[in-house]
Amino acid sequence: MSIGLSYVFVTPYTVAKSRTGGVLSRLLSRTNLDLVGAQMFTPDQDFADKYEASLRKRAPSNQLVLLADYVKNFFGPSGGRPHRNLFLLFRGENPCEQLLNACGHLYTKHVEVDALAGETIRDTYSDLIFNEDGTPRYFEPAVLTPRQQDEAYGDLKLIADFLEGKENIVQNVVHPDPSKIERTLVIIKPDNWTHNSSRPGTIIDMFSRTGLRIVGIKIHRLSLAEALDFYGPVETILKQKLASAFGKRAKDLLEKEFKFTFSNDAEKILNDSIGTECAGNEFANIVEFMSGKRPGCYTVDEMQKPGNVKCMILIYEGENAITRIRDVLGSTDPSQARDGTVRREFGSNVMVNTAHASDSTETFEREKNIVRINHNSVVSIIREHLIES
Repeated sequence: MSIGLSYVFVTPYTVAKSRTGGVLSRLLSRTNLDLVGAQMFTPDQDFADKYEASLRKRAPSNQLVLLADYVKNFFGPSGGRPHRNLFLLFRGENPCEQLLNACGHLYTKHVEVDALAGETIRDTYSDLIFNEDGTPRYFEPAVLTPRQQDEAYGDLKLIADFLEGKENIVQNVVHPDPSKIERTLVIIKPDNWTHNSSRPGTIIDMFSRTGLRIVGIKIHRLSLAEALDFYGPVETILKQKLASAFGKRAKDLLEKEFKFTFSNDAEKILNDSIGTECAGNEFANIVEFMSGKRPGCYTVDEMQKPGNVKCMILIYEGENAITRIRDVLGSTDPSQARDGTVRREFGSNVMVNTAHASDSTETFEREKNIVRINHNSVVSIIREHLIES
């Protein structure tokens, strides 16, 4: 079976209501597809018109007419303001079929409330209310996804053309007092992506408690160079905190083996040698965990290549964003984190602690540059796949 690409649009209303995490949880846990790209974007009226026209050209069913009408009225800007939409790009076998099954079909006739099961995304988050004469009164589809592969490829070309050159951080709101607004960077770490599960979406759901807006998102594979740069400040801290602890462990083991007490000078030598080397090994473990590559002898090109593991990077925006996100994230050591925090729920240890968040505005500026937050790979992924297909 050939490998295909398809997509899901998470609609402006669903994004604004912070239902993004729930949608992502369903898509990841109910398919065996690989999430290869994600981008928050604000479609203009021209893109909305083209996408609407694409929907109307397909089989003239009630469902597609409803979707085309929705795109016409709610997908593009309203009152001069563009709206946040989330684009999710998936790769795998039969992607259209799998995504459609997870998203769910639309009921084109009135259905009793008790007949709904809440099984699919649309069962849970979509609304379709009819007038007494059977005409739709209110419709919110929650998500949009194509039914057939040829439809998906046509849409993806349209999407790639629109997203080419667009900023990866959207700015569609003017805040009353911009001086109070902060941005912070969150990484949903590689331990959440070893297999398809609801964890990444659940983590986003937990962060939604803050009331902050997601203004940027991307799927990223940290290169070895990026991981070394990102966690560079940690290396010094590890040596300061862990070298003496490792040195003492070495001293205790050696004293037990040789049955005599080491001098302070000997302990210092152990701290500076074995202790420092062990602390360096811990740093190498962190870099390998985040990039899938262990520091060693590499060419410059090899250092810059995307790593072997993926993560999701999000940018949150709002008042006191840094503190609010870190409160929900929890302590670095999951065993010390408060109940109900992300790390307490999903973290394993100090290194495998499920997510990262910037600890200051200065750190945010540094980190966003390292991970090239304004660069998103979705356009290149789409174009390369369409060429190969």
